Amino acid sequence: MNTSLISADNNWALFAIIAGIATLAVYLEQKTKIGSKVTGCVIALIGAMILSNVGIIPLDAPAYDFVWSYIIPLAIPMLLFNADIKKIGRESGRLLIIYLISGIGTIAGGILAYNLLKGAIADLGKVLPMMIGTYTGGSVNLVAMADAYEVGGEIVSSSVVADNLLMALYFFALIAAAGSKFFLRNYKHPLIDDLKSESDGSEKSSAATFWEPKQISLKDIALCIALSLVIVAVSVKISGVFAELIPTSNFVLSLVNGLLGNQYLIITTLTMLVATLFPKQVGNIPGAQEIGTYLIHIFFAVIGVPASIYMIVTKAPLLLLFCAIIVFVNMLFSFVFGKLFKFSLEEIIISSNANIGGPTTAAAMAIAKGWNSLIVPAILVGTLGYVLGNYYGIFAGTVIGL
Repeated sequence: MNTSLISADNNWALFAIIAGIATLAVYLEQKTKIGSKVTGCVIALIGAMILSNVGIIPLDAPAYDFVWSYIIPLAIPMLLFNADIKKIGRESGRLLIIYLISGIGTIAGGILAYNLLKGAIADLGKVLPMMIGTYTGGSVNLVAMADAYEVGGEIVSSSVVADNLLMALYFFALIAAAGSKFFLRNYKHPLIDDLKSESDGSEKSSAATFWEPKQISLKDIALCIALSLVIVAVSVKISGVFAELIPTSNFVLSLVNGLLGNQYLIITTLTMLVATLFPKQVGNIPGAQEIGTYLIHIFFAVIGVPASIYMIVTKAPLLLLFCAIIVFVNMLFSFVFGKLFKFSLEEIIISSNANIGGPTTAAAMAIAKGWNSLIVPAILVGTLGYVLGNYYGIFAGTVIGL
């Protein structure tokens, strides 16, 4: 199943398809009632998943890596040019609490899943730290845990496939929760209410209303792209220097290294500083939100590509069940304790997303839903997950006696 109609090295064709999927997703979200309810990000994800699973586009390609490495870092500054640094401490502080509670759910779910399935899946003890790591931070933690426990290549590959498919399915669940009558009735949802109040009451979807045409000049586009590129270039350099200079000999230093050495955190911080120091010049650059949001739709299309249903069904169905139990318990902890401690529906959804998907997917969902005040907190807590993921994974491995 490594072959596809379009080869992995046909970069231009793959870029065209990914951009086409993202464009269609935006169109359907704004022009159809169903698209508005499903949201463009989910449409993009589903579209790419279908094309990869029927063999039209490959499951892995350099074009997808380009999106992860360049498109997402470029989109983040564009979407944070109007960030109010005075609100960040309060907002990220709240999200951090529910994020940490959600992380406890990940550990509990992992240990529960291990005890239920340890007799059915070979080397499940080695898989546990990997999945705890990736469902706290991201793929970098999965790789780190695989190396720490010397996991075989086939197990790692099957785990990655199960992780990708389950992550995609979970995004559907979170999007559905944001529009579910049950959750809307039982949880407070101020951001959703604010978006509804901004609607003009017409038959247009909320997305179409939000993205009404604005006057944008060539100068605006030039400033938006150039400033974003400068911020990313400087941030990558700064994070690289910190990553090399700060040792990882103990927990505190490792924590500092993981934070200051992470390019996404530096991009976020530098953008907020620029936006705060030059609010009039940077705060409302026409076109920044539009371009950044379109790039995020491209990112969601790429997320859906590696979710190979065929490989799961033929090679790792029980691994998918293992991952599903972990994610379900994470969701259960998030929503139960979120309700108990009076967190909003939006905060609970983004914190759980930050655990399972990481900072980029959590920020992308906040952007796609129009929850702009949660974009920066999502990146902050998700980045912290990259640091905590290895510790959580090793903790889980120690608990089961590895």
